[in-house]
Amino acid sequence: MNQELREVPDDGTGLPVGLSTEQAVSIAGRRDRLLASLTLIAGAGLVLGLPFALRSGAEFFLPLTTALVIAIALVPVLEWLERRRVPSAIAALLCVLFFLLVANVAIAAIVVPATDFFRLLPTRLGRIQENLQPLLDLYSNLESYVNRTLRQVATTPIRQPRTAAVAAPSSILELAATSAPAVIIQVLFGLLIVFFSLSGWTAMRKRTITGRTSFDGAMATARVIQDVIDDVSAYLGTITVINLLLGLFVGLVLDWIGMPYPVMWGGIVALFNYIPYFGPVIAALLLAVGGLMTFNDIWWAMAPPAIMYGAHLIEANAITPLVVGHRLTISPVMILVSLSFWGWVWGTVGALLAVPLLIILQTIINAAGKPDIAGFLFEHGTLIHQSRNRRRPFEKTGAEKSEAAG
Repeated sequence: MNQELREVPDDGTGLPVGLSTEQAVSIAGRRDRLLASLTLIAGAGLVLGLPFALRSGAEFFLPLTTALVIAIALVPVLEWLERRRVPSAIAALLCVLFFLLVANVAIAAIVVPATDFFRLLPTRLGRIQENLQPLLDLYSNLESYVNRTLRQVATTPIRQPRTAAVAAPSSILELAATSAPAVIIQVLFGLLIVFFSLSGWTAMRKRTITGRTSFDGAMATARVIQDVIDDVSAYLGTITVINLLLGLFVGLVLDWIGMPYPVMWGGIVALFNYIPYFGPVIAALLLAVGGLMTFNDIWWAMAPPAIMYGAHLIEANAITPLVVGHRLTISPVMILVSLSFWGWVWGTVGALLAVPLLIILQTIINAAGKPDIAGFLFEHGTLIHQSRNRRRPFEKTGAEKSEAAG
């Protein structure tokens, strides 16, 4: 029977000729269900294996992803230059130089003074212990093991270690020169990706749109590309301005209360504020360490993190929602999942990229349509279909009921 069925010619649909309509529909449904199931299994395997591939291949995927996000953020600047008849290659080079200038300024404002300040940490441990002494005494009535540990930390004399005079890097080039060769290669690889992505951006977008076979497909592709560019650049641009203003405010207040290196602390606050939820906590902890190293009174030492976190709460709950609006509103659960995922895969850099990557993925999914996996499995699948067609014992159909009534 199967041999005869395979020898029967088909009509171009892949189904044998001579079958009834119900048999053809049943065979087509089973075939579609099989293909969809295989696709679902392959997709699930890809989703499960992709994080481990990204983590093990971080030397390649991390600079590549970072460069693509930076390139997308710089596309508005590129288009602004191209509208003024600047050639694409020169406009891309200017964008790369602009990014290097911003990165160099950030390193000079944050890394250089931070290296000088935290080099003094071994010599300031005595002051930190004196500031923490009231807290240690407050918890001195805990169980014996904790008591002994706290008293040992509080009363052990601090050996003053010899600190080596290491010159801090003064520019991004000097920082790259003192880094490992692998880091230098990754930085150069990322810069080349940014340059070539920007230089060929206009031509690539034109080929992508004109390569569609239908006008609706071309318009949908153009809309997705523009939405990704608009959402990512709007988010990064808006958040950058807000973070810079937050860092400036915190730096001015810290300078007013006598905290050294206010520009460095303002830059640290602005940088870590890119990481939702966890970044401000890390910045507050660093400010707490800096306050304990600087001031002799614990209340003054806790003033810098209190000032910073108070300003962050105002920014996060009043200013950012008002400025960003509802267009770039993302579910907090999705942000936490994205932070956890990319932070696990690529560490701190992954946490910085978590929200931009989430915006890109959300924009593409909203344009392409979300897969209805639950509907595929249960609504149109065999479970509900069989339960709907299955009659209870001794249950009459509609025709039988009408005959009995007649």
